[in-house]
Amino acid sequence: ADYLDNGNNKMAIQQADKLLKKHKDLHCAKVLKAIGLQRTGKQDEAYAVAQEVAALEPTDDNSLQALTILYREMHRPELVTKLYEAAVKKVPNSEEYHSHLFMAYARVGEYKKMQQAGMALYKIVPKNPYYFWSVMSLIMQSISAQDENLSKTMFLPLAERMVEKMVKEDKIEAEAEVELYYMILERLEKYKEALDVVRGKLGEKLTSELQSRENKCMAMYKKLCRWPECNALSRRLLLKNSDDWQFYITYFDSVFQLIDESWTPPPEEEHSLEGEVHYSIEQAVKFVEERITEESKNSRPLRGPYLAKLELIRRLRYRGCNDEYKLGDPEELMFQYFKKFGEKPCCFTDLKVFVDLLPSNQYPKFISQLLEVIPLSATAESEIALPANIKALQQHLCVVQLSRLLGIYHTMDKKQKLSVVREFMLRYRHGLEFGKSCLKTELQFSDYYCLLAVHLLLDLWLEGEETAVWQCLTLLEEGLSHSPSNAQFKLLLIRIYCRLGAFEPVAELYASLDAKHIQHDTIGYLLTRYAESLGHYAAASQSCNFALRFFHSNQKDTSEHIIQAYKYGAFEKIPEFIAFRNRLNSSLHFAQVRTERMLLDLLLEANISTSLEESIKSMGLSPEEDDIPWKDLRDNRDLTVLFNWDPKGRDISEEHRKLSLEEETMWLRIRSLTLRLVSGLPTLSHTIQPKNSEKTAENGVSSKIDTIRSLLQQLEAAVDSGKKFLEQKIQYPVLGPPPTRMAGFFSNGSCQCQTSLFYLVSDIYELDTNGLEDSAEIQERIGNSFKSLVERLTDLFSKCKGDLIEVRDGTLKTHPNLLENLVFFVETISIALWVSSYCDGVLRPFKSNLQKKKKKKKESSVAMPPVFTHFLDYVNELQTLTSNVIDHIKGLEIILTALKLEELSLKDTLLLQ
Repeated sequence: ADYLDNGNNKMAIQQADKLLKKHKDLHCAKVLKAIGLQRTGKQDEAYAVAQEVAALEPTDDNSLQALTILYREMHRPELVTKLYEAAVKKVPNSEEYHSHLFMAYARVGEYKKMQQAGMALYKIVPKNPYYFWSVMSLIMQSISAQDENLSKTMFLPLAERMVEKMVKEDKIEAEAEVELYYMILERLEKYKEALDVVRGKLGEKLTSELQSRENKCMAMYKKLCRWPECNALSRRLLLKNSDDWQFYITYFDSVFQLIDESWTPPPEEEHSLEGEVHYSIEQAVKFVEERITEESKNSRPLRGPYLAKLELIRRLRYRGCNDEYKLGDPEELMFQYFKKFGEKPCCFTDLKVFVDLLPSNQYPKFISQLLEVIPLSATAESEIALPANIKALQQHLCVVQLSRLLGIYHTMDKKQKLSVVREFMLRYRHGLEFGKSCLKTELQFSDYYCLLAVHLLLDLWLEGEETAVWQCLTLLEEGLSHSPSNAQFKLLLIRIYCRLGAFEPVAELYASLDAKHIQHDTIGYLLTRYAESLGHYAAASQSCNFALRFFHSNQKDTSEHIIQAYKYGAFEKIPEFIAFRNRLNSSLHFAQVRTERMLLDLLLEANISTSLEESIKSMGLSPEEDDIPWKDLRDNRDLTVLFNWDPKGRDISEEHRKLSLEEETMWLRIRSLTLRLVSGLPTLSHTIQPKNSEKTAENGVSSKIDTIRSLLQQLEAAVDSGKKFLEQKIQYPVLGPPPTRMAGFFSNGSCQCQTSLFYLVSDIYELDTNGLEDSAEIQERIGNSFKSLVERLTDLFSKCKGDLIEVRDGTLKTHPNLLENLVFFVETISIALWVSSYCDGVLRPFKSNLQKKKKKKKESSVAMPPVFTHFLDYVNELQTLTSNVIDHIKGLEIILTALKLEELSLKDTLLLQ
């Protein structure tokens, strides 16, 4: 065991063998040997050894635990259940084995068996947690039931009855048990009963989270539309803590609901279960004003009351009745807010929500009003006034961010923008003085100046100013040298380098972000979208692997989390874990990475030594199977990961998100159909009986060609809808979602090439089943296909030629589309070679049969069918084309090496010199 712990698996196997020589029946040693074998890659041997032990149904703890470890490493959790089922039969009163069995069922999600195992445990040892494990397993059955009705009529009511039995017998002990009861009632939509539980004696147990009881009450009041209670409770909670924003929202929502319902308090008795209710605007105005007065006495300033006033103004304006309540002018209130909280980094995000209260003609005046109160002082060295401390710097930064948000910089001309960029960089470099004592992992106080300068330059670049983008790179690299852990700098550099077609620096930048866990799903697209299309196959393969490793381990991890939740009675978390797992399983990114990874692997293996058939077999691919959950695809990308201060019209909108998801799904469909079509090729190349036997081959190859033809129809439909989509000519914001590779795929001709290659397969198959006689028409069709294919491929190749980097009039411009076209060309030619090999497999036997006939008849006049010459010409032309492409790629390498980008001097081309 020690050797295994230290990773010395070979020694572990040797030691186990020594032991087994002396003691043949030492089960545990056998299993430890199996673990060693598994870890040295000998899965089959390990499995065989393990099964020997498992067949003896061991009941000693060591063997059971060792086998559990082994099965987990083999990703075979279902075997653990069998193991403990046998152990429980032999030792029926073991609490430990029963609970191991329960957890083993939890790992594989066998909820019904969990329910039974929980009750069996409770019978042996009547402890509350075991009973409630069983109840929770009923809830899990209701969550996983496909039939909503079944869950409402059977599983949940049964769970409810089980808990009620414990309540009646006064056996409820822990908070988790009350939460479980609440969860059942809420799912049964028995909100009134759930409210009674929380408000009653049982509710007193809800203590682990702050305001857990109040929050649950509030949730039920909302479900029951009991606005008086909502109002009174949120009012009470705000008196306790006037900075809790969620309760302001509930307070305002409920006040206006009560006004709309013309609610009045009942005479004589209490206003509501929760005490006094506010049901008029006057009361709300007074309440907010009182919170502000209270706040001013506070030693620590609170933001909530001031923002609540702005929120109330916004709501009153929306109802068209702001003016009569004299709440003040939003502009003045925001100004006062800035004076009080301007040095806090959150000041910008607080005010961002309310800027639409300002009339747009007031923007410049509002900004200059803010600037006037910031203590900036001019120095001898600099013509602009600079802040003397961090507080003033933060205030100034806040104003600059607001200016960008209000669109003030967007209306400037090129010259003005450049002078602002110059000013920002000066402020940025000056601000570095305040961060001299910052650690490597901390951000510099003035980093946002640098980011904002880059955003202005990006505006110029989009307006056609080529040099601006190179300037962006220099500024961001400078920012990164002072703030090496600034993720925003890195993310923006990644986006810009990818847009320019330079992938080399990107992999390193992404690696330094040290993306963890869920980020492989939310920001992984930044890498996987470009790695392959810019020709970096190794990096693409690696980035797909990182993502896939995360998605696969998520399966395993989630079941561990669920088990921990059972152990500690955190029942509320279990449905969340399940939802999280489902969200990742139906992730768009997961499906994309899976598909691209397999296409990539086939391409990288596309050589003679491993046949296409072997590769497809090892991947477990089959043309009939579609494992993508199209209906449930979830877009988990974080499209706002790049900070942005753009006004509403320029920012990424809901519409952009919707369109981007639509585009990504269409592109995924095209890629996944291509993959399935390729995986269908080897299934066709079997020897085929004479032409009349199609009937007998029902389940054989003829059904395979039907699969291919149906996939081809689906591909045509997917391509059509893709083309229609692109007609909308959508432009995403530069910091929004990157477009897919679909447009290039259509415009450079690779789409037509690939489709006609698969049609060719269908024709060759037809020739194969009909034979060479009376097939002149098919042969001609095939000949024409060969001709047009070579023309199309040559045309596609011509779109890969040209300079990747061109220097014109002292400005640098890159042409990443040439690289992208080349990558598509390589992929298309690979498919062409696979198809050619299929053609060859069909034509060769025909040819040798003809030659045999020729010899028999001893005549030279047996005419060779034209399809052979067509094919030979085609293969020769393909060979010429591929050797030209190889020369072209070698030439590219030479050019790129000669360029040595690092030595290029950007000095003369800079805008800001």
